Order: sequence, then C-alpha cells, then structure tokens
Amino acid sequence: MSDVAPPEAPPMDAQGFARVSGATPGQMADLARFLDMLTERNEVMNLVGPASLPAFWSRHAWDSAQLLKLAPEARAWADLGAGAGLPGLVLAILGKGVVGFHVDLVESMTKRCKFLEEVVAALALPATVHNMRAENLDLTVEIVTARACAPLHRLLGYARPYLQSGATGLFLKGQDVVAEMREAARYWEYEADVVPSKSDPRGRIVRVRRLGRARKA
Repeated sequence: MSDVAPPEAPPMDAQGFARVSGATPGQMADLARFLDMLTERNEVMNLVGPASLPAFWSRHAWDSAQLLKLAPEARAWADLGAGAGLPGLVLAILGKGVVGFHVDLVESMTKRCKFLEEVVAALALPATVHNMRAENLDLTVEIVTARACAPLHRLLGYARPYLQSGATGLFLKGQDVVAEMREAARYWEYEADVVPSKSDPRGRIVRVRRLGRARKA
C-alpha cells in the first residue's frame, strides 16, 4: 500500500453541488445565504479557515450533505461542537420541509452559538441551538455527528449519552482515522466501520454503531 496521500478533490461549484446532492433551488438559495453570512462573520470570528471559503461547495457543503446519504430515513440529528454549522446547518437546510426533521446544534462557545442562532432564525431552519457541553445534554436522537471537533477517543466521550441511548455516530474525519480509532480502542469498547468520503478522497466517515463501557487507559 502506498504511503502517498491521495490528491485533494478539485473544487466544486454551486451547480456541481446541486447535481450531486439533489438540492432544490430553494435549498440552494438558503445555502448561498448561509455562505454569505459565514463569509461575513468569519472576518471577525474564527469559524472556518478563510482559505477554505472559495471551496465552500465541495469542502464544506458536500462534505456535510453526504451524511444524509448514509442515513436517509433519519429525522432526529445532533451535531456536537457545531461551531460554524458544519455539518449541522447544512443538514438543517436540506431537511427543511421534511416532516419531523430536526437538528440539535450543540456548542459550548457562546459567540458561536449566537452565529448559529442568527442563521437558524434568518433561514427559518428546523434546528435548536444548545449553548452547553455535549456530554451534559440529555437528548434522544437517531444520528449524532461531529466535524473537526476532537480526536475520536475524546469525541466518543462527548457522544456517549447519545450513542448509549441508541443513536448511530457519523463522525467526519481525515486520513489519520486509523490511528485515531486505534487510540480510541485504548479507552473504549466500540463497534465501528469506516466509510470513504464522497467529498474528499483523503477523508473518512467513522460510523459508530455501538459504544460500550470505558476502559482504564
């Protein structure tokens, strides 16, 4: 097996995103508004790397939206460490109008929660912002997700209440996922598989189906 990392996927434009995601014109308008708000607030807040914004449709929007392909019937989602709203706000935009669809956006930083609340209100999204630590919140959901939140062994601790209540974890990770999973196995008994990312050949999605008791490290 080659140790050379695969090249980054070429940037995708809005039309490309609409084609692969199946987003409607209304959803595309909401995503464009979200991008405008993210770009504006990113000038004064550290939400995403500024260099990543020109590649928004592939690096952020499609990276987030692909999760819906893995759980098309799921209606109750929680996004831990929601930050800039990736993937949570994208999921809420694409789930807007679907009966019963709702995203809980969990974020401990108050300034970021204010941004999330602004977008949710402006776009009338089916989402609730929780200014709390994820592990202290009592929510029952079908899917719990996170992106750029924490190494997997710590992330499993944050997600433990959700996973042990029956949720499936869909965690967006990079190419070091094998090392993260090996490290997590020192702390947790868990069942998971790895799904290749559709947005970036270097990315992976860790799908956690079961989380057992914590181990003594």
